[in-house]
Amino acid sequence: MGSALLIRHGQASFGAEDYDKLSAVGEQQSRQLGQWLQQTGQQPDLIAVGSMQRHIRTAELCIEAAGVTTPQLTLAQLDELDHVEIVARHRPDFTSFAAMRAELDASADPQRAFQQLFAAAIARWTGGRHDSEYTCSWPAFRERVLQGLQALAAQEARTIWAFTSGGPIGVIADALIGANLAHPFALSWPLVNTSLTRVALGSDRHSLISYNSWPHLELAGDPRLVTHR
Repeated sequence: MGSALLIRHGQASFGAEDYDKLSAVGEQQSRQLGQWLQQTGQQPDLIAVGSMQRHIRTAELCIEAAGVTTPQLTLAQLDELDHVEIVARHRPDFTSFAAMRAELDASADPQRAFQQLFAAAIARWTGGRHDSEYTCSWPAFRERVLQGLQALAAQEARTIWAFTSGGPIGVIADALIGANLAHPFALSWPLVNTSLTRVALGSDRHSLISYNSWPHLELAGDPRLVTHR
């Protein structure tokens, strides 16, 4: 039996036109994780990285801080959902990023306003009535992520670090505990940036060992490092 440590990427650039880039906080979180992994003597046999820039940069900084030289593979099945398309299908009146940003900035709390908007857009995406409207429907996304889990399990490595996003981690955790699919995104919302979710990989079944822990951020003693987007 092997194990995969699912690592959510560091904080991305919320509110920027290019979301797929780590913020300064995200880079600090990634280094902090690598230092903690090094201090606790954890060594992977293999590193799997999603193909998005926030996955790649989180992995680079973490690996450098951890001081590991381990074979890597790119695993696109670990990529996040397309939040831009999902929001656009829910709010077609947002004809540009600037239009959405203008509405959010006019609210008292732009981050809260975006969370409400995104939650409604996700509910539409996962509801099953509009699957044909999306480039990647919710069932297709879920199937792709679970294929990624199987790809991890098929590796000969006993210990894998897998850099990914909140959506895939939530899908995997949900599937392994048999959660209620009436709320398919429930385990994605609480995930902290650079949090750790550990999965035991067996030959015929896999198990969720731990979910959404962030001891490296607690050790830093700076609550500003605990972020969700």
